[in-house]
Amino acid sequence: MKTITHATLEEPNQKTSEVSTDSHIPGALNVRGQPGRPMSQYVPDAGAIIRALGGDKTSPVVLYCSGPFCGRSKRLSEELLAAGLTNVRRYQLGIPVWRALGGSTQIELEAMSYVHEMDRSAVFIDAREPKEFQKGTLPRAVSVPASQLERGKDVGEVRRAKDDGRLPMEDHNTRIVVFGRDGEQARAVAEAIIGEAFHNVAFYGGTFESLRPLVKQRARAFIISLQRGHPNGTPAEAAAQSSGHEAWPQTYLMNTAAAGE
Repeated sequence: MKTITHATLEEPNQKTSEVSTDSHIPGALNVRGQPGRPMSQYVPDAGAIIRALGGDKTSPVVLYCSGPFCGRSKRLSEELLAAGLTNVRRYQLGIPVWRALGGSTQIELEAMSYVHEMDRSAVFIDAREPKEFQKGTLPRAVSVPASQLERGKDVGEVRRAKDDGRLPMEDHNTRIVVFGRDGEQARAVAEAIIGEAFHNVAFYGGTFESLRPLVKQRARAFIISLQRGHPNGTPAEAAAQSSGHEAWPQTYLMNTAAAGE
């Protein structure tokens, strides 16, 4: 029997007409909306869920959306019941309460790219070993190695990251995205950070190798923007001027040059 444990019901991104590139409960399926509906009556496509179930209308489905007052999960549950599904549940507290209660969330590659491009306040954390981090990482990322975590609160690398500014202590609602060698490593660091009362933390479930095109793309764009913005200085000098943190941009510049980009 094929089971959908969660169905994330997200409104389309109004700029791109695509499904919102946000994080979700791990393992959830994002469901696109029915075309032609006004935004106030947005309803996800029940047919997409039925197709994902292979037509088995007895499989359990759990729906959630944007909180206790969000009507999307209720509207879809009614449509699924009308279509003959017999085992439909709603997690009516939704993703905000899931996060507030310490639940981890997962982010996909498309969302990683979108958030990195559009949310300049987001904090990106690399959970790999420091040597791997030094060889190349995402622009703006900081290192919080999974291997240096310790069990408990206010201990180990997470405490050091709180004290030295790698974690946004002034605003615990800041978006934090953790990636690593693989999803398991990233999730371990994400859950350790969530345990320190940060409420907007997601982990990337893929491998770092799958992020390499994003690393090269962002590093190339970063160099070009610096060269254009600081015609009288070298890219490395411009990076230090722009960021206020000399080591990070130079790392990207050296890595890009080493890769022959």
